[in-house]
Amino acid sequence: MKSLSSRSISIILLTVVTGFIQATSVPEPTTTPSREFYCSAETRCGRQFLRCPMECPTTTSPDPKAKLCYADCGFPECSVQCRRKTQPSSFRSIPIISTSKYVHQAPGSACFDPRFIGGDGIVFYFHGKSNEHFSLVSDFDLQINSRFIGHRPAGRTRDFTWIQSLGILFNSQTFSIEATRAATWDSEVDHLKFSYDGQDLVIPEGSLSTWYSPEKDVKVERLSGKNSAVITLKDKAEIMVTAVPVTKQDDKIHSYRLPANDCFAHFEVQFKFFHLSSKVDGVLGRTYRPDFENPAKPGVAMPVLGGENNYRIASLFSTDCNSCIFSPESGSNQETSPVMNYGTLDCTKGASAGYGIVCRK
Repeated sequence: MKSLSSRSISIILLTVVTGFIQATSVPEPTTTPSREFYCSAETRCGRQFLRCPMECPTTTSPDPKAKLCYADCGFPECSVQCRRKTQPSSFRSIPIISTSKYVHQAPGSACFDPRFIGGDGIVFYFHGKSNEHFSLVSDFDLQINSRFIGHRPAGRTRDFTWIQSLGILFNSQTFSIEATRAATWDSEVDHLKFSYDGQDLVIPEGSLSTWYSPEKDVKVERLSGKNSAVITLKDKAEIMVTAVPVTKQDDKIHSYRLPANDCFAHFEVQFKFFHLSSKVDGVLGRTYRPDFENPAKPGVAMPVLGGENNYRIASLFSTDCNSCIFSPESGSNQETSPVMNYGTLDCTKGASAGYGIVCRK
């Protein structure tokens, strides 16, 4: 394959799980793998072309086990690396992108009975309530909501909860993704359900199967044949979701005492935000505000940040919470700032330095 030597030639911007590339536009579909990454002007490595090494010369491959070329446009090294995408069933014990050096989930992840690492780097819990909806991020031009499912064993004062679906409002569009209910988990069955502007959306199963919105500002790409996908919102965010069950081991460790007819299929989610306003709010969004003061007490093993009444919404696409600021008419006039992610968190081992992350207890 010949190298791409002219900047006038289209370059693939591969959407990488949780932001190893700063994707500032959604590319046109193409069948030609790229041997170079272009880092946009808004990244730290602005307007640079990063060439893929011979070990992994291309950015895409029909082989799910092939090593692919990934660029990191957000850090001073401006480097590319060879990585493999793992299957969603490996998410708990192995990162979605795994190398010998990094064994963790990347910044902006959400998993299990929600534990967050906010934009200020502080770990906190938000329990919510089963079968209710909450705003995770509310900005002038972006709203990300969630539906919680849960279970409350006899004698317990609150629900165990998990994120079952996400509702996104962006550029006068609505998009949702849902983990469908299952009595028992079968990894050979796809548990993802999509909708776009109120209509069911079918995205064929298969690694790298891709869908674009009519304006090309929303992209959905399956990361493997089933149960895992990444959503790219042009210039705003990347959201990776993987549907997983609550396992018998989880049930035993945490004493969930789950019923036999429901495995509580839910999402492990990883967010990366590119630009947010200083007024951003929501369960997670508030922690990115420059004036946010985290009330969690230092040294507390399980700090809980409340605010259910501030972030509760009527439905998956509602913007009626007390703290919601979503206003697409005025959003284009609001000043935003690049969002910097510096650290990571491993949902399987506990917290290290990280930002914008949700995990289980």
